[in-house]
This record gives sequence, structure tokens and C-alpha cells, in this order.
Amino acid sequence: MELKSYQQEVINDLDQYLDKVSEVGKYDDAFNQFWEDKVGRYDPANKKGMQPYKNVLNNSPHICIKVPTAGGKTFIGLNALDRIFKHYNSQARAVIWLVPWSNLLEQTYKSLSDNEHPYRKKLNQLFNHRVEVYLKEDGLQGANFNPATVQTNLTIFVMSFASLRAKNKEDRKVYQENGYLMPFKDTFDGTHNLPDIDDTALINIIRNLKPVVVVDESHNAESDLSVEMLNNLNPSFILDLTATPKQNSNIISFVPAYRLKQENMVKLPVIVYNCDNSNEVIENALHLQQSLEIEALEEEKQGGRYIRPIVLFQAQPINAKDSTTFEDIKKKLIAVGIPDEQIKIKTANINEIKNIDLMSRDCPVRYIITINALKEGWDCPFAYILATLANKSSNVDVEQILGRVLRQPYVTQHTQRSLNVSYVLTSSSMFQNTLQNIVSALQASGFNKNDYRAKNATEIADGQLTPVLPQGQVSLFDTLQSPTGNIDEQPTDTASIDYQKIHYYPIQIAGNFAVSEDSSTYHLPQSVANNEHLQRINEMVNEQSQAFDQYTDSMNDANTLSENLSNQESTAYEDVGITMNTTSILAEHQGIAQKLSLPQFFLADTDFGGLFEDESDNLLNRNDLLAEFNLSKESVNIDFDQISQDIYQVDIEENDGDTTAKYGKIDNSILSQRFIDAILASSNESQIRDITAQIMKKIGDMYPITDPQIKSYVGRIIEELTESQRRDILKNSPQYTKRIRENIDRLSKVYAKNKFSEDIKSRQITVKPNWYFSATLPIKDNTSNAIEKRLYETESGMNNLEQDIILKIASMPNVIFWHKNLVKGVGFALNGFINHYPDFILYTTKGTIILLETKGDDRDNTDTEDKIILGEQWERLAGSNYRYFMVFDKTRMDGAFTVDEALKVIAKL
Repeated sequence: MELKSYQQEVINDLDQYLDKVSEVGKYDDAFNQFWEDKVGRYDPANKKGMQPYKNVLNNSPHICIKVPTAGGKTFIGLNALDRIFKHYNSQARAVIWLVPWSNLLEQTYKSLSDNEHPYRKKLNQLFNHRVEVYLKEDGLQGANFNPATVQTNLTIFVMSFASLRAKNKEDRKVYQENGYLMPFKDTFDGTHNLPDIDDTALINIIRNLKPVVVVDESHNAESDLSVEMLNNLNPSFILDLTATPKQNSNIISFVPAYRLKQENMVKLPVIVYNCDNSNEVIENALHLQQSLEIEALEEEKQGGRYIRPIVLFQAQPINAKDSTTFEDIKKKLIAVGIPDEQIKIKTANINEIKNIDLMSRDCPVRYIITINALKEGWDCPFAYILATLANKSSNVDVEQILGRVLRQPYVTQHTQRSLNVSYVLTSSSMFQNTLQNIVSALQASGFNKNDYRAKNATEIADGQLTPVLPQGQVSLFDTLQSPTGNIDEQPTDTASIDYQKIHYYPIQIAGNFAVSEDSSTYHLPQSVANNEHLQRINEMVNEQSQAFDQYTDSMNDANTLSENLSNQESTAYEDVGITMNTTSILAEHQGIAQKLSLPQFFLADTDFGGLFEDESDNLLNRNDLLAEFNLSKESVNIDFDQISQDIYQVDIEENDGDTTAKYGKIDNSILSQRFIDAILASSNESQIRDITAQIMKKIGDMYPITDPQIKSYVGRIIEELTESQRRDILKNSPQYTKRIRENIDRLSKVYAKNKFSEDIKSRQITVKPNWYFSATLPIKDNTSNAIEKRLYETESGMNNLEQDIILKIASMPNVIFWHKNLVKGVGFALNGFINHYPDFILYTTKGTIILLETKGDDRDNTDTEDKIILGEQWERLAGSNYRYFMVFDKTRMDGAFTVDEALKVIAKL
């Protein structure tokens, strides 16, 4: 099971945020800068941009991923764990996976524990089959939960919110002394213990592990009690997964609903059909189910997979006045001949679908009657129809279970359009209110009002709502109605029903659907085929699903949040309440700027001699240069003598009386002296293996260098260390890990630089026009709109040196416009052995495009030489209309200019 494209984009967003955290040091500033790069600075007056980071918890990064129902939140969360642990140094790979309800707890634990489940297979792949999954009870009993397993495995506790809130005696055991957990007492120093709680209490063991906390359906965990619960866990990182983030959520990534439709994850649009009364709702639901099942049988005959469409009947509570209860619905279904085995009830007190595999071909269930018990966490892709029963004047509430009919069977597009959408049948004279509830339900599942299509089956005549039925059509329930139409007075003797008049199957009584003479096709009973409501629904399916497909297809260009901004992307942001703060190209420059295309580096098409113009897939990526990089050939000589022996701690800063936690290295290894001695007492081979494992847990992702290569390289390093150094590396693994990673980065950079130079000379790398000025850009902080000849209405802010240079450039008669280039994902990059984003792009009257990078004399210039080399190679290959300048204030290095020197040359271009 691999990530869908939109799921990978979520993980990419998470990576970008974690990179930003490493870059700026503070997780709240990193969040603000992350969004400023995407949608511009936050403007509180106009509510544009993403609101600043909200510090609900003071000492932990707390971010949120918004994914609609059926979008694979759990799978995204599992892959996110891999990224978090590779970026974020924590004491152990410990996870608390929190869920709000017992049914979701059971479902999550089962899927993460079962080695045959795709979720567990992915965990095993990501964490080298070293995974342990526990319930709270396992932890309390110390069942295979001990310091040794914590050190070597990914440890996941699946727990409910309630189990940590200590409201009852059973749940308070988490906070009590526990002899089973005594081995942990010698492992931790008690620094992170809760006051007045025993060292061996499970809560203190968890706190000392500083776990990553995943909060599933996090919109249920916003109360003060929930915040206290999260603080009690002492998390190193909190990841919220939800379709409906709350106001205080720090959304780092979101998935628009159309992306799920494009990936065939959901049945959209939702077809909403309003009937005249509850009997009509039931009749149409039965007919629609039979029609869909015939479509599914035909689909399977043509090579499709088995589908058995299921109806969810939403009854009203027994105490609701004048409403259809679950008992009433079942009586009606039995009365018209539906076999009892096809009907199941799921309420708060009755659960007839427990332990039933609804996806099995042997399962007869086609109707599930509920009230609101089918909430988040219950998924059956065969659920197609939500038939909600309420008294005629009720404002129908579908918010609890609409999401249960959205998941697409087998995550594939079916040939029959009817099998690609979901259905809601209702009866209400307050239809507009009902539609609003449906919109609310979609929003609660992460969708919006554009994802449904509605039809009212009634017409207004003389001020009355009158049913529109085909002439001569007999209702399925005509023979069941007493003169008053009261449900309680219906006959219960099914022998009195005229089945010839009703013409309604029951599949397993009548033997099956009607079959044609050649036994090759199924067809509907005539009364079902003549159902005008069904015909109207089918017309809606064909018309609206086609329009919806066209809409989703039109959104294909808005694939990532990091691409140049577009109107489609803007719409996607607005769906989650973010209005981009953008600036546009000035009208006077639009004619020129929008025709320009800046060259970038491409891999040459060696097989075809570059004959094909469309080489977009060959845009050079630094990783291409490392395709043949092999760590096994590199030296393991690293100077560890200067490594500080100080223990890294989370850095607490005081700013105007406010305490802010900085992102930092989180303690040293949790290995106690006893475990260090045990490792060093083992054989040399075992020491190398165990110490390498400790380093690998912290070294992080270094793609495209593979983990096996890195592991082998680290093993060679450990092999060369003395016993004293090995002991020290176990005590201070973050410092050693950092030095090893820096050395691998240095080696790979040297290799990529040399490979780039070789491929340029051998013409394996070329340049071609590729990058265009976007019509709109996000507005950055400290922006400028006062300097003449700027390209955009508002340009990004500048330091003193940059402003001084651009003021002089703007006064030159040969300069038509200048632009302050933005950074990753938005601006223009020289994409070589490094990705270099020059500070400015200039355009002159002679049609010359100039890239200009500025350097203050007091700046760290460790990468300046590489930028100059890259810029000169670009200028040479791009041609006579392109120039690159590295400009220093006064002093300079080879290949660079002073400000005065650069201005003299630019004036002639």
C-alpha cells in the first residue's frame, strides 16, 4: 500500500515544515514562515493569510493535518511518524495514538497489530519490522513492554481520550504505582515525572519517553480537560488528524475534496432526493438498492469486483414524537418480504453487525438500521444509500452518518456511473433546511456544498406539497396502509401482501433477480423499472456526476500547495478559510513579463539526441546527481575529538516575561548505565550492531542516500572507535549523530558538485526555457511598494544592502523592471548541485535577463563559491541574453563584483 499523490503532498508539506523548524529553531516561527512562503504574510485587518501559530500547549510543536472523510487519515499518520522521527530527535520512538471512541480504538488497534493489514505492513516497511503495538491494559501489565523493547522498537500505544482523563477507578490505574513496570525505574531519572505520582506509574513511564502523540479525530479533543490530558503526556510532538479542524488548530496541510474524487477514494457527488413521505423514502431506497445491485452484478460480469450495495436507514429515537423508529422500519421491511437476515440494527444498545464482515460475498446484509450510532470510525464501502426517516416537518439531521456512505469500494472508478456516487433519500417539507444539514454534514466530513446535487420530488400546488407520481403507479406500501396511515395499525401478517402487485424481490426468497432467456443479463422487476423517482435519480446521476467529473478534471493543475499560485489553488485555500494575501504583476509590465521564460538545467535526452521538445520530466534535480553515489567508497575518518560533551536540552527563551520553548535536541539517550554496560560487554559484532541501531534512529532521512548505505557506513565508523568512544557515543548519541550526518552531507555535496561539472562538460546537462513569472505571488512581510520599476504591485522586503542596490538599479534608464525573487516553491531556482535562489531578477531594454545575488561583507560566505560556479555555468549555457552577478558591498572574492563594478556592467546590458 503506497501513498496516493495527494497523501504524498501532505507528507511533503510536513517535511517542509520540519525542515523549517530545523532552520529557524522555533516551531511557532517555523509555522508562520512556512505559511508566509505559501500564501503571504498574515494581514489581521483583512483576515488574509494564515493566522499565526497558536500556542495551546507551551512546550511541544502541535500541528494539524486536515483530510476529508475516506481520505486515509490513518495511513497518512503512519507515514508522518516516519518523517517526524527522522527529523526530530526524541529519546525513543514512542507513540501515543489517541482516539475518541471505543469502536475506533478497537478498529485502530486491530489494523496496527495485524501483520496482514496494509497499515501494519507499511509500519513494518518503514521501521524495519521492529514495531510493537499496545493497549492501555498491555502497558499496565507490562506485557512485552520493558526498557529493552522500547529501545529497539517503534512503540505505539493505542488509547482512548477517556483512559487518560482518570474519571473512574479503572482509568486511574494509569496514574498508580505499578510493580510490572519496575524495570523502568532504573532507566529514567524522574525529571519528567508528574508531582505526587509514583515513578512506576504508566503515565510517568510515558512522560519520560516523551512520545509523539497522534490525535485521531482531533476535533473531539479541544476542551480544557483534553488540553490537560495532552500536557500530562509530556509529548515531544503532537499531530492532529481531522476532517474539521477547530479554530485553535495549526493546520500545516490540507486536502481538497476533489483530490479524493480524482483518486477514486470517495463516491461523489452526493445525490440528494427529497420524497413526499417516509413510506416513499423506504420504497425508493429499496428500489434504488435493487437497481444498484443489478448494476453491480453486471459490472462484476464485465470483470469488476464484487459489490453488494447497502442501505443505511436512519431512524428517529423511540421517544421522538410522531417519528419512524428502528422497530417500525424493520417491521416494514419484513412486511414486504425482505428476509430477516438481510436486515441488521445498530444503535447505542443493539449491535447486530458486530463481528460481521460486511464486505464478504457470503454476507447477506443489505439494510442497516441505525439512529446515529454509525459515527466516525465505522467504514463500509458497500454503504451507498442513506435513507433518513423523520416526521414530515422535521429538520432532518444527517450529520452523524452521512460520511459513512462516501467511501468508494476498492478505491477504483467503476464503469457504471451509478456506482461512483452516493445517495441521500429524505422526506421533509423543510427541504432547504435539510439541504443545509447535508452541507453541514459534508463539511463535518471535510467536503463542501459543491459536493452534493439536490432534487425535490414534490411540486407546490395551491400552497400544498403534492407528491409527483407517475400515473397509475402503485406505492409499495399501498396495501400496508390502514385508512389513517398510522404505522402502528399496519397489518403484520405478510400473507396478506399481494406480491404480484408489488413485484418486489426478496433476493434470497425469490431465488434471485429476473434473468433473461439466455441467462446472460439481469433485469429489474417492471414495477421497479417504472418507478419515476428512480428514473429521476438516474437522470441526476448521469447529468450531475458527469459535470462533477469535469469539475475535478479541471482541477488537475492544482496538485500541490508548493507550486506557483493559481485561481484553482486559491479556491482550495478558501475552502479551509484561508484567503491568500497576494500581489499581481503591474499592468505596464504584463505584456513583457508574461512572455518571458527563464532557462533552468535539464538532463539531456541521450537516447534520442534531444530531438523531443517536451523534456519536462527531465528537469534536473540534485538527487539525479547522486544516483550513483556510494557511501561504501567514502572515508570514515571523522574528527570526534571536538564534540561537546554537553547534554542538549530544549532551549527555553525569556522574551518580555513570556517563556517560549525552542525546538532543540531532546535529551540524550535514555539508555541507563546498566544498558550501556550490557552493550559494551557483548561481542564486537553485537556492539557495532547495537550502537549503529542507536545512531540510525536519530540520523533522519537523507534521501536519495538509502538507509542500508547509511547503516553500513555508520557500522564502519563504529568499528573504528575505541571502547571509550563507543561508551561516549551511547551517552551522547545526538552529538555524534549530528557529526556523522554533517560528514555524509559534505561527502554527497562534493560528489554532486563534481558530477555536475562532469555532466556539463559531457553535455549530459543542458538548459532550456522553463520558468515563468506567476500572475500573482504571496505578499511577504516587510514588503516594499515604493521603489519604481518594480515588477509586482508589492515586492518582498529587503535588507539595507539590497535596498541600496535596487534603488540605484531602478534609476538606470536601460532597466525596464526588477523583481525580488522569492524562495523555495515559488521563486526561480538555479537547480544544480545546490538549489540557488538569486535575490533579484532584472530585465533590460536590450532583452537581457540578469540574476543578481547580494552578499554583505560580514555575511557567512561558505556557499558563495558554489553559487558563483553554478551561476557562471548557467550564464554560459543560457546564452548571450542572460547574466549572473554575485555582488559584495566592498570586498569581494574571485568571480564576484563589488556594487560599483556590477552597476557599471549592468548599465551596458
